[in-house]
Amino acid sequence: MAIEITDSNFKTEVLDSKLPVIVDFWAPWCRPCMMLGPTILEIAEELEGKVKVGKLNVDNSETIARRYSVSSIPTVILFKDGAIVKKVVGLMRKEDLLHNLGL
Repeated sequence: MAIEITDSNFKTEVLDSKLPVIVDFWAPWCRPCMMLGPTILEIAEELEGKVKVGKLNVDNSETIARRYSVSSIPTVILFKDGAIVKKVVGLMRKEDLLHNLGL
């Protein structure tokens, strides 16, 4: 299951996480984001216990989106120990997304 990431829980859920964290930066009006949504949920299910997966609505958390220079969505960022490991922009198949994230 993917968790909802917000400005208020970003530090706890992402930066302080013991597990690597995949964050899907999205918006409900973004068609490619909506198409990527089921893929993100599949990844969350498949990697449960190994990687935390969250979704951050850029309309509701503009501060975080700006902080990580998210200018196009969907953007998926892999964080480890609070730092960006990989950043992927655009809609892609699950296998390609996982490969591009290095997972």
